[in-house]
Amino acid sequence: MDFNRVRTTLDRLIRESSEDSYRSVSLLLGKNPAYVQQFIKRGIPKRLDEEDRQILADHFGIKETQLGALRPTVAVREGPPAGYDPGAELQMIPVYDVAASAGAGSVVDTDIIDEFLPFRASWLRRMGASNPSDLAVITVSGDSMYPTLTDGDSILVNLTCEVPRRDGIYVLRTEGMLQVKRISINPASGRLLVKSDNPLYESWPDCDPREIDLLGRVIWVGRRL
Repeated sequence: MDFNRVRTTLDRLIRESSEDSYRSVSLLLGKNPAYVQQFIKRGIPKRLDEEDRQILADHFGIKETQLGALRPTVAVREGPPAGYDPGAELQMIPVYDVAASAGAGSVVDTDIIDEFLPFRASWLRRMGASNPSDLAVITVSGDSMYPTLTDGDSILVNLTCEVPRRDGIYVLRTEGMLQVKRISINPASGRLLVKSDNPLYESWPDCDPREIDLLGRVIWVGRRL
């Protein structure tokens, strides 16, 4: 395995991302803030472990083989193994009858569960959200996060992220309303930039993290075509 190529690939992915840094990716992996920089610059550790590769591959939308995983052996079978239950690993996540506004704001006046959506438990674990009670699906309303999010999108929210620990898209409460916004953290001051992806909407620069009431971080989006 060419470990220099793996480090170069990860470095390129971080540098090309508008949201990621060595520090934020280290924290994504649950490591100390210097972990990724040491891996890329000094080759410490020599290789990424399997769990870290899975998290990074999901985060950047690439194959694990690009981060050092061996190519899997293809096994040919006529059908699923005996006793296989396709629903055994599914977690049913509640879909709430509320909207996270990507616009003027949507009043939170109900906590009624409208339906449930199934997600694979292994995928949720790789996304760092293994407890289904910490998750909720809500609907996006408005166009302030266009083109990243559009009106009517379903978003999966990790409700344990009450403090922004890395740049990303979050759902926050403002004066009894839910809004979905992109939050960037100033690495020097720790202050927050709360903004919309649609340039027609205003941003909130230099916010005190203690004054932001977060519902959670958006970890998945689904939409109709």
